Amino acid sequence: MARPLHWLAMAAVIATAGLVQPATGTPAATPDPTANGPQAATPDAAAVTYPLDCKGAPQAVTATAQGDLDGDGRPETVAAVRCEAGSGTPPHAIYVLVQDRTEGARPRVVATLLDAGQRQTATELTVRDRTVTADLLGYSAPEVPRCCPDKKQLAKWRWNDGKFRQELTDSAARSV
Repeated sequence: MARPLHWLAMAAVIATAGLVQPATGTPAATPDPTANGPQAATPDAAAVTYPLDCKGAPQAVTATAQGDLDGDGRPETVAAVRCEAGSGTPPHAIYVLVQDRTEGARPRVVATLLDAGQRQTATELTVRDRTVTADLLGYSAPEVPRCCPDKKQLAKWRWNDGKFRQELTDSAARSV
C-alpha cells in the first residue's frame, strides 16, 4: 500500500523532470530596439487641447486609433472627442494628432475629419492601411430625440495630395 510520503516523492520527481529539459535549437534573437533608430512617440490624446467649444462642460476622448497615416514613418493618433453632457447623445468631432519631434512638446491637432456641427456620433474608430474608418450615427430629422440616432453611415478618410480626403463608402445613410 502506498503511503502519502510515497506520492509526495513521486510528485517531486515529476515536477523536477518538467523543469529540467535538454537544450534544443537556438535561442531566439532579442530584437535590438536601436536597430532602426528611435521609435517615434505616439501622440497622447489626453494631452491635447481640442478646438471643441463645450460652453464650460468638460471634453471627453471616447475613442482613439493609431497608425502612420501619411507614410512618414511616424504614428499619428486619431481621436473621437465630444463634450460631456448630462443627457442625450452629444456629437463627436474627430481629430488627427501628431507628436512634434521637439523634446517635451505636446501633441497637437493637425486636421479635423469630422466637425461636431455635423451632429454625428462616432463609433468603431480604426486606422488600417493608412485609412481612418468610423461608423457615424446621426439623425434623419430634427424631431428625432437626441438619445436615439436613427441613421448609420460608414465614413473613411485617407491622406492624399497633402490633405485628408473623405472616401464615399455608402451611397446613402442606412436606417438603424
